Amino acid sequence: MLLVACMGLSLVACGGGSNTPASNDGGTTEEGNEGAQASDEGGSDENASNEGSDEGGSSGDVITVGFSQVGAESDWRTANSESMKSTFSEANGYKLIFDDAQQKQENQLTAIRNFINQEVDYIVLAPTTETGWDTVLQEAKDAGIPVIIVDRMVDVSDDTLYNCYVGGNFKLEGQKACEWLKAYADAKGITELNIAHIQGNIGASAQIGRTEGLEEAAEKYGWNIVAQQSGEFTQAKGQEVMESMLKSNDNINVVYCENDNEAFGAIDAIKAAGKTCGPEGDIIVVSFDSVKAAFESMIAGDLNATFECNPLHGPRVAEIIQKLEAGEAVDKIQYVDEAYFDTSMDLESILAERAY
Repeated sequence: MLLVACMGLSLVACGGGSNTPASNDGGTTEEGNEGAQASDEGGSDENASNEGSDEGGSSGDVITVGFSQVGAESDWRTANSESMKSTFSEANGYKLIFDDAQQKQENQLTAIRNFINQEVDYIVLAPTTETGWDTVLQEAKDAGIPVIIVDRMVDVSDDTLYNCYVGGNFKLEGQKACEWLKAYADAKGITELNIAHIQGNIGASAQIGRTEGLEEAAEKYGWNIVAQQSGEFTQAKGQEVMESMLKSNDNINVVYCENDNEAFGAIDAIKAAGKTCGPEGDIIVVSFDSVKAAFESMIAGDLNATFECNPLHGPRVAEIIQKLEAGEAVDKIQYVDEAYFDTSMDLESILAERAY
């Protein structure tokens, strides 16, 4: 019954994973076949490495792509970066200039201006937040450089400032999770839901959409959101926030985390407080991203369900670039295919074939 209830919302749509925090690489680097890792500094002129900063533009048939990445805050983000690096390799006819913004919009603004000065052929942006991009994207447009937005959306006054968006329908993800939760609670005979809501980075598209999905469902079904705070999409912050919520609310029976890493931290806090979670526990835990460690958490009986946000954007972006190179039109909004997973499924078999 849960599968039927959720599949009705499993339309095409698109932020992390393991119990170990992701690395904190930063800075700008030029990527070739090796997919070299970023340097330890942020994305400013002073911190950019010499590689990928002195030259840009096309060399023969090579297409130069400047990619401004949010950071490395989660396993999802690491998989997203690796998808881009493996796709935009020298072997595939590209030169990738990769910049890790370390969660700072100012670093992304600097990186984009560097890409413009380097005369790259395309700019790919995974924005830290939705707003504040009009000026720099106008500069890219004036320079004649196409811009592709990935993962999170931008909110600009003129949508011709970017060519297209590739990523998730985050509100749909939230709606799918809430319909699953409604069906699950009904099947368990749970009539009152007291929800601890651990949000992502405030202002990010994933946070906005997943929050809207929950808040609308709570109003529709009469659920109680007893606590709501950002966990910044990280395991450490998710644990900290969950600890605080448990101290202030002794009636929590659902935790809605806006990514997997937050859920891992929340689970640690729940156990430390002497409570239980998962299908046999006191507290239902749901999250988003569906990275490998989320499957391990469900198999261990800690996490109830995870709702996919596909990080493998590289091939879709490359397809868009090839169409633009050929002078073809591309769809403005391109959602990626996604699913959901819960403990009723054969998780070990799914995990064995999981790419991320």
